[in-house]
Amino acid sequence: MVTISSEPLSAPLDVGFDYTRSLGPVLGRFATGLRAHTIAGIRGSDGRVLVPPTEYDPVTAEKLTEFVDVGTEGVVQTWSWIAQPLAGQPLSHPFAWALVKLDGADTALLHAVDAGSPDRMSTGMRVRVRWAAEPVGSIRDIECFEPLDVEPTEREAGSGDPVTMLTTPIHLTYQHTASPEESRYLRGLAEGRLLGQRCPACNKVYIPPRGSCPTDGVPTEDEIELPDHGVVTTFCVVNVPFLGQRIKPPYVAAYILLEGADIPFLHLVLGCAADEVRMGMRVRAQWRPREQWGTTLENIDHFRPTGEPDAPYESYAQHL
Repeated sequence: MVTISSEPLSAPLDVGFDYTRSLGPVLGRFATGLRAHTIAGIRGSDGRVLVPPTEYDPVTAEKLTEFVDVGTEGVVQTWSWIAQPLAGQPLSHPFAWALVKLDGADTALLHAVDAGSPDRMSTGMRVRVRWAAEPVGSIRDIECFEPLDVEPTEREAGSGDPVTMLTTPIHLTYQHTASPEESRYLRGLAEGRLLGQRCPACNKVYIPPRGSCPTDGVPTEDEIELPDHGVVTTFCVVNVPFLGQRIKPPYVAAYILLEGADIPFLHLVLGCAADEVRMGMRVRAQWRPREQWGTTLENIDHFRPTGEPDAPYESYAQHL
């Protein structure tokens, strides 16, 4: 019998994608104005000028349409000093995040202030916009704000068709520590084993394991080794290509219920045409070469049909 360490696993995770959205008439006007070195606000039902502009009134929820251009100078209302900027922030050297109320506006805009040191920051100080070198029609066309006593940076405005779409890179980097149960499951995968845990109260077997049963709330202490074959419960045919896709569509992502388990997990079903995959199809894991194994479910490249008769619906109906 192989003994698996109970020490929790930990690893850095970096999640990222590009988020693309349609701006609509209000934020589209705001982004187009930024490219041209103007800042558009919008007048609310109570007469206040809101910057950035909103599509609907925050008081009455009525649609707003009266745009108002505001100034490119303003007053710092509150601020916080960033001594160690993170990747992707407006400036790579220390700066302040600040709420700046622009001249002619009644609400504040959150942006960076390049003051040089926290000693030069104060509530009530006046600042001006420093425009980006290459405006494209986004909030980053404001590179930052700067104190009025520094020499202004001259930059040319941009031009072009109205801005209707915006793509924003989204990134999240953090250190993930798996639970002891997850860690044993992941180490088991590195040995070609599929480890679940059984609830002592209801006898349900969970894979990946949980520290406690979601049905009864008691610890799932009994470790169960499961086979690498099971049935398809539900599935989706992927037809749309996306960034980073390693398989050419169409292909199938399915929930696989391993024999002896009480909860399915998501994986690929390959080895047959996408339109041949069906509920109840019996499948078996196709493992990658052993030298490629690590503490990851990616050790299983995909599941493939076994050719055996489909499982009866009643055998997996409670696991959909």
